[in-house]
Amino acid sequence: RQATLTAWVGEVDAEPRVSVGFVWVGEQTGADDLVGALRSLGRPVDEQVRELSYLELQQMDDDVEGHSYRRYWKGHFCRELPDAAIEAFILRGTPDGRGDGLPYAGLQAYGGAIADVPDEATAFSHRDTFVEFVSASKWTDPAEDEMRMAAARRYGATLAPYASGAYVNALTDEGFAGVKRAYSPEKLVRLTALKNTWDPDNVFHLNHNIAPGG
Repeated sequence: RQATLTAWVGEVDAEPRVSVGFVWVGEQTGADDLVGALRSLGRPVDEQVRELSYLELQQMDDDVEGHSYRRYWKGHFCRELPDAAIEAFILRGTPDGRGDGLPYAGLQAYGGAIADVPDEATAFSHRDTFVEFVSASKWTDPAEDEMRMAAARRYGATLAPYASGAYVNALTDEGFAGVKRAYSPEKLVRLTALKNTWDPDNVFHLNHNIAPGG
């Protein structure tokens, strides 16, 4: 069985610290080598190394109280990550990378097995991307709505010059413009044809909708 690796890096809250991690599927020795490489980056504030089943991995972020939060996301796929994009990622839409209500920032690596599947084979798109950028906020006080959303929008805008599409699950209020970022024109034609066949009345529309059409 071929080993697979998914790595990510994230900036946590308003603190000047970074979280780095990976999911490894393969022989234990390969994971040990990667853990050693991460430890060589410096002394961590905290560390977790756990062996999980696939089900446990998928349940890691489950939270029965999750629906009580207000949420807002911005996301991009990036085929390249030049120095200017890395600086924009670190600054999080601010002059110095600090401030109230800053969203979580994450980069997840793509390529490998993801890119082995032809892009036209599935609805999932942009398989040739290098990393996925996500800016995500959650909060409880409605009075913070505008501040939180504005911060995420500023952040997303600073990475937009390096974007090459978006993951549909990272869209929020972009409407059909966001759907067009998630799928190529050719895929939208195919998905619209499916919609015309199976949901011509657009019953399933409470999503990033692809409406029936010609």
